[in-house]
Amino acid sequence: MTGTWANMTASELGREIGNGRIHPVELAEAFLDAIDSHPLSPRIYTRTTAARARAEAMSAAARAKTGLRKGLLDGVPISWKDLFDTAGTATEAGSALLKGRTPARDAAVLETATLQGLVCLGKTHMSELAFSGLGLNPVTATPPCLNDDRAVPGGSSSGAAASVAFGLAPAAIGSDTGGSVRIPAAWNDLVGLKTTAGSLPLTGTVPLCGMFDTIGPLAHSVEDCAHILAALHGTRPTDLSGIDLSGLRLAVLETVALDDLRDRPAAGFDDAVTRLARNGAKIDRISVPELAEAMGLSAILFTAEAYGIWHDTIEKAPERMFPRILERFRSGANFTAMDYVAAWRRLHAIRAVWADLTAAFDAVILPTAPILPPDANRLMTDDAYYISENLLALRNTRIGNLMGLCALTLPTSQPSCGISLMAAPGAEARLLRLGAAAERALR
Repeated sequence: MTGTWANMTASELGREIGNGRIHPVELAEAFLDAIDSHPLSPRIYTRTTAARARAEAMSAAARAKTGLRKGLLDGVPISWKDLFDTAGTATEAGSALLKGRTPARDAAVLETATLQGLVCLGKTHMSELAFSGLGLNPVTATPPCLNDDRAVPGGSSSGAAASVAFGLAPAAIGSDTGGSVRIPAAWNDLVGLKTTAGSLPLTGTVPLCGMFDTIGPLAHSVEDCAHILAALHGTRPTDLSGIDLSGLRLAVLETVALDDLRDRPAAGFDDAVTRLARNGAKIDRISVPELAEAMGLSAILFTAEAYGIWHDTIEKAPERMFPRILERFRSGANFTAMDYVAAWRRLHAIRAVWADLTAAFDAVILPTAPILPPDANRLMTDDAYYISENLLALRNTRIGNLMGLCALTLPTSQPSCGISLMAAPGAEARLLRLGAAAERALR
């Protein structure tokens, strides 16, 4: 592939298509060739959709020639996590339980994105049934981590992040139930957007926890995320111009999020906060004592729903699963319907407290993850290490899911260390504008 193309953002590629300097078919072929020839691609892509990509690129080229492009990203190829249904192409969600599952129709968001001109390169590996933030999957494949070839890449959108980080896609679509977009984005020095639950249709996606499942992009820039989000909605993108950090109020979350923070994530976060303040943001610190209680409800809310959805499928062939993921699903059987209903009622009350305490701020900020990507081999052999790292990996990101927020992770000065900005439910446009200003400050 032309080296320049591999290093360009999706938005930059789209502009080059628009001005006639890149032909969409040549661009798609370049990425397909790169996938075919890259030694790590079998650990990143489950399969490519080459015929589909070529046909979609040809249509994009015809629109570009006649001045009828659907948007900035019309003709730009992207990858899709292997839980989005793709008509005629196996969609197995990283699990042997779903081997050979081939849907007849695209997921709703893939249909919309295709209508907006995005080109589907193929499907990427993921954590088994999306139930881990580590990205470790001995059943199918564990994708590589950009900054440490011995480490896991973060999950569950592990292959999605790797496809972008290793230059095998300009951008990717993942899902986020407890941090599954933001962790792999942070650990691979990318931008990742968690959308508000319910803001994008989940029709045609393999579920984990429908109450928390969300869809979002992983990319090289906030601009890319804004345009991809618009393509998933079929709407106009958020205008990112004319925004800076002057006078914006950001709150450092001190409850839970800064506990057990390791040295490099702490250094990256502190440096990022300093840069944001230097560029005009007003930084405050807040505590939300009720948040600790909300975190304790996670075991009920996530596992009970996940096992309720997957119980029948799992128990027909539990031996096909990675034992640690199987154990996590089965833990959902420990809770009653009364426990689940009571937990949701309490969580709604805590969300109201959160909304009151954070209403005066433009965003709440925190380290995306308190740890660096863990060692893959040690995770397989050291039970105590697996448990500790698995619990910490999604701890900070899960705050955004529990509180029902939208959230954005940005790279910091430290490799594999991100800073997250969380905003109110439905405030994606405001968050993306703030994120664009923060991105400039951090770079």
